[in-house]
Amino acid sequence: MGFHGTDGFSIYDGMGRSSFRLDNYSRKRKCFAGDLLLMDGNGKAVVTLRPQILSMQDRWSGLRGEDGRETDFRSTHVFDTRRRPVLQSCDEAEVLMDSTPDHKLPDFRTEGCFRRRNCKIMNRNDDEVTRISRNKENKSVAPGDDVFNLIIQPNMETELMAAFLVLMDRICT
Repeated sequence: MGFHGTDGFSIYDGMGRSSFRLDNYSRKRKCFAGDLLLMDGNGKAVVTLRPQILSMQDRWSGLRGEDGRETDFRSTHVFDTRRRPVLQSCDEAEVLMDSTPDHKLPDFRTEGCFRRRNCKIMNRNDDEVTRISRNKENKSVAPGDDVFNLIIQPNMETELMAAFLVLMDRICT
């Protein structure tokens, strides 16, 4: 996975095929850069990530497709992501899904240190659904923080986990 810089990033599957990409050509600070568009490997819009500018907890909204231009915001809104409360680590975040009636408890949360690329995403039942770890395949070359492994458990929405990963980068770096 390539990650840092203003050019966005790409996620590849185990066979080396492009699974997701995000093109980001904005030179503005991340909180004022505006919407980010997560696309599948073919360039089709999957999720639009929209910052909530005046948020104390680095809040972002996830919308289905290309920002819901075809329909209203409520019908395309899928989730909200926020940094954990200030007294907890700024390296942790949580996701609140629209499909869950109880919005007081997060549906997903991170555990560990995203900046070190050593963390996991847990569901509401404390089951690990995704793991992020440093790439250790080639011991003679130490890749930077922009190359790492992302392992998503079966039956998880890969689009959701990829979107959450993008937002972790925005929230934690």
